[in-house]
Amino acid sequence: MSSSDDQPLAERGSNRSQRPNSPAFRAFIASSWAPEAEELPTRSPAADYAAARRERVSEMFPGERLVIPAGQLVVRSNDTDYRFRPHSAFAHLTGLGTDQEPNAVLVLHPNEAGDHEAVLYFRPRAGKDAEEFYADSRYGELWVGRRPSLAEISALTGLRTAHIDTLGDDLAKDVGSDGVQVRVVPHADTAITALVNSIRHGQAESTAADDGLAEALSELRLRKDDYEVDQLRQAISATIDGFADIVRALPRAISHPRGERVIEAAFAARAREEGNAVGYETIAAAGNNANTLHWIRNDGPVRPGDLVLIDAGVEVDSLYTADITRTIPVSGRFTEPQRRVYQAVLDAADAAFRRAGEPGVRFREVHEAAMEVIATRLYEWGLLPGTAAESLAPEGQFHRRWMVHGTSHHLGIDVHDCAQARREMYLDAELQPGMVFTIEPGLYFRADDLAVPAELRGIGVRIEDDVLVTDTGVENLTRALPRRPEDVEAWMVSLLPADYLAAASER
Repeated sequence: MSSSDDQPLAERGSNRSQRPNSPAFRAFIASSWAPEAEELPTRSPAADYAAARRERVSEMFPGERLVIPAGQLVVRSNDTDYRFRPHSAFAHLTGLGTDQEPNAVLVLHPNEAGDHEAVLYFRPRAGKDAEEFYADSRYGELWVGRRPSLAEISALTGLRTAHIDTLGDDLAKDVGSDGVQVRVVPHADTAITALVNSIRHGQAESTAADDGLAEALSELRLRKDDYEVDQLRQAISATIDGFADIVRALPRAISHPRGERVIEAAFAARAREEGNAVGYETIAAAGNNANTLHWIRNDGPVRPGDLVLIDAGVEVDSLYTADITRTIPVSGRFTEPQRRVYQAVLDAADAAFRRAGEPGVRFREVHEAAMEVIATRLYEWGLLPGTAAESLAPEGQFHRRWMVHGTSHHLGIDVHDCAQARREMYLDAELQPGMVFTIEPGLYFRADDLAVPAELRGIGVRIEDDVLVTDTGVENLTRALPRRPEDVEAWMVSLLPADYLAAASER
């Protein structure tokens, strides 16, 4: 049923506002502004590293045109958008982070020299004499702030820049059935993918070609450069501070009906103050909720005597994120069953660390080392239907009932980084200096699990650290955050008021 004036649906969002549009107003609002600053930003510390990464990509795809979109703004509700986060491949190859730069596209154009010229296409800010300045709630300066010019982004990144309106013509140059092959990162920007598809008709197997580009860009991140490692160290430092904030928030958490939200909020404040945001949705899982691996609802109570599993990471402005898990006793002290489970998980983690530090070890062997300990402990507790060796065999795997996830994943600009890498480059690969990954074994005994003793039901423990492979072994980047149960208890005592600890121990 149409409205009486047949106003198009797409135009009805403006019904709530009364924006002036008279010529006199437009002339008035465009006048009497201070001149734009002529000083350009200094070159980003990431720029030279990003240039080196682009050179490696260029060597992999000689003579081809490579299209790496930043992505589009995404509607959160009606006419409001989520905060923009650029596609990880775009951020990695440009050095841009935070909310830079929606709808931008990095293109590596093949040239006669046999390599590529990189051009960054985006929508620069409009002048104050343009309607966008005051009327566009998505891009206008009065609405979202001052956006960069072409010259500013060029100075920041070291890239040649061009207006996004020229992208279509530039992509179409020399394209045909026998011309330049064009690849675009899939799923990054549907509009750009449609544009590329419209100009490369006749080129066969475009989906496979695009997937090959995504795979290569993912594998490019398997070994971090010095800039990336530094950014990860910053993210980890802020995350460790955030975990201290969580402990300090426990007195309020236990008095709130949704105490998990108190924990989540304490960490989120640190993430926004010191970084861009959280690197992923925080898991603040108290009691039996810890046995839901990706518990992000965080709406449960936090009770004295329980454990709370916190899996959280700060994402810094460059978009690199930490990923740390600690399981802490709400009362400041582990009970005997809690400590028994915790120690088993810690032993598994330590075994994984030792294996990771051995020469020639492969990524999958880190998980195997942790599982050997998990299976042995479960056998010793009488929980397995056979021996630990029988459980570790491929046809057994009974221990995985209580730890279904993997022990490690690569970490970087994505919390689960390098996810499009080939198996032989990831799971079956030999560890190399510059790789950063997690070690995160766990044990999860659900409250309704009748296969375990009653005293263990409802206990879920995970310990997660971030690891850098070096020339001499591995470095635990998160070692400043206590791991051993006695150290966790001492750390909590140093952060919590004495009256809280005394009251909690009496409950």
